[in-house]
Amino acid sequence: MVAFLSAWPWENLGIFKYLLLGPLFGKAFYPIIHEDDQKPNWCLHILIICALRGYIYEQWTSYNNMLFLTRNRRILQQGVDFKQIDKEWDWDNFIILQALIGSLACYIFPFFHETLPLWNAKGLITLLILHIGVSEPLYYWVHRSFHGNYLFTNYHSLHHSSPVPQPFTAGNASFLEHLVLSIILGIPILGACLVGYGSISLIYGYVAVFDFLRALGHSNVEVVPHKMFGTIPFLRYLVYTPTYHSLHHSEMGTNFCLFMPLFDALGKTLNSKSWELQKKISLNADKNSKAPDFVFLAHVVDISSSMHVPFVFRSFSSLPFTMRLFLVPIWPVTFMVMLGMWAWSKTFLVTFYNLRGRLHQTWVVPRFGFQYFLPFATDGINMQIEQAILRADKLRVKVLSLAALNKNESLNGGGTLFVNKHPNLSVRVVHGNTLTAAVILNEIPKDVTEVFLSGATSKLGRAIALYLCRRKVRVLMLTLSTERFQKIQKEAPADCQSYLVQVTKYQAARNCKTWIVGKWITPREQRWAPSGAHFHQFVVPPVLQFRRDCTYGDLAAMRLPEDVQGLGSCEYTMDRGVVHACHAGGVVHFLEGWTHHEVGAIDVDRIDLVWNAALKHGLKPVSSSKKD
Repeated sequence: MVAFLSAWPWENLGIFKYLLLGPLFGKAFYPIIHEDDQKPNWCLHILIICALRGYIYEQWTSYNNMLFLTRNRRILQQGVDFKQIDKEWDWDNFIILQALIGSLACYIFPFFHETLPLWNAKGLITLLILHIGVSEPLYYWVHRSFHGNYLFTNYHSLHHSSPVPQPFTAGNASFLEHLVLSIILGIPILGACLVGYGSISLIYGYVAVFDFLRALGHSNVEVVPHKMFGTIPFLRYLVYTPTYHSLHHSEMGTNFCLFMPLFDALGKTLNSKSWELQKKISLNADKNSKAPDFVFLAHVVDISSSMHVPFVFRSFSSLPFTMRLFLVPIWPVTFMVMLGMWAWSKTFLVTFYNLRGRLHQTWVVPRFGFQYFLPFATDGINMQIEQAILRADKLRVKVLSLAALNKNESLNGGGTLFVNKHPNLSVRVVHGNTLTAAVILNEIPKDVTEVFLSGATSKLGRAIALYLCRRKVRVLMLTLSTERFQKIQKEAPADCQSYLVQVTKYQAARNCKTWIVGKWITPREQRWAPSGAHFHQFVVPPVLQFRRDCTYGDLAAMRLPEDVQGLGSCEYTMDRGVVHACHAGGVVHFLEGWTHHEVGAIDVDRIDLVWNAALKHGLKPVSSSKKD
């Protein structure tokens, strides 16, 4: 049975919990519409403060997830996984609670019905006295009490269930805890107002600073310079640091203070490692962090999908990408950032996870999808990819895998350009297309005798055609180039060459129920497929699912092994824990310890080898993993 006041009253409302603020909106905007009411509108102030508080925590979380800036300042090196993100999904419950409490206070206390001054210096002094003399010791005593067996088990364990402290972790607590915190937050404000020293700036400022320090303490990034404590030693007792509070989460019998370690010192609960560890992390900020063993070199698809990263909206990036209305207002800002990225022209780290105790990272080339098709942009893009490869080589990365457009044949020959230019690379460059071909081929039923293949002379199309013809499957290869078709046909064994048939129009597939799409096709071209046809595809972006009487396969992808750790972001439109097959191909290359580059044309003889290696290491095709 759930303990009294441990669960939130509106926890089953989902997104509709924000309707609880509806009366506040009505009370805030009714006087604005009817200008005859000139009374102080504290409901509007409360709503503004709510927005400000959410913004503070959101910005702190964004900074925490800017790995390209914070990777050397991280306190705990593991990533935030999907389980923690889901557990902290309703982190903002306390903002709603305190908004409701604040609106109730406006009716109870008469000074809220009067016009408060903008600023009052006496109010600031009173507030500091009440905070240091009442709120800090009260929080310290209550916090220690919540670490007792009963209170911890039933109330406080939720807050400590997050393995990696994040700003959102500050809000992940039981209803009772935030009721108590609301009292502690309100004491200095109400105290200053009751003695007649209240002001608008005092209320806004205290709440903002309170949240800023709470978010700072729960940050997993050390931002406080150790030199500050060296210059003024007593400051270490007045201001806590992210490292200081992180030790409370790892060694729970220490560091209970709200913001001031002085009370831990007085209560003899000060962790002796607090400042030495903080100094160590601060000093390491200018040093290189641990080098990854594997890097997936991704690229941005478009401006909207560029917002699908943890340092924009953590919750949004933890779900498969889809266009949402809330992205529209920040589209212009993202466009300006895009221009800055072009000027910066350096790859940056966006996500990482651990697999078998080895670090895997995703770097992003700051180029958008449409740029890859601009002839004048080719040299610049290749230069950025080359710089990323050389950087990985310098860091002693084992394998670097290229995402879809970064290995475009017309761009760099599937990576051959870089391998030929730098023959002494220690990092293995991998396009991952061998596993992509294997995923597509293993989705095709074994009893299929004929397939229609568009994009037939591409790297993947060639490999698929040659593999299927060896299985005695008739392949209708859509291509206008007889020369390229004949070149591929000659690669097939002599007794299998007749299974490869050149076609030049979609009409040729009107009786074929297995379509393999490697070139984007319009709804009009899809009409030539017979009813009941299935569209397998390896084209970016995926084709429109126009035919209701046909079925459509997903892009080639695989689910990572179950022992992956710290993964909390979805790869574009893929489900949680699922990555594109070319990404998975690089992972397999690394896990197998293969020492060759996988660039250029696909070695058809290695398709089954790579497929079996992927299954051996616990990777699963998406179709199979959905059934499990």
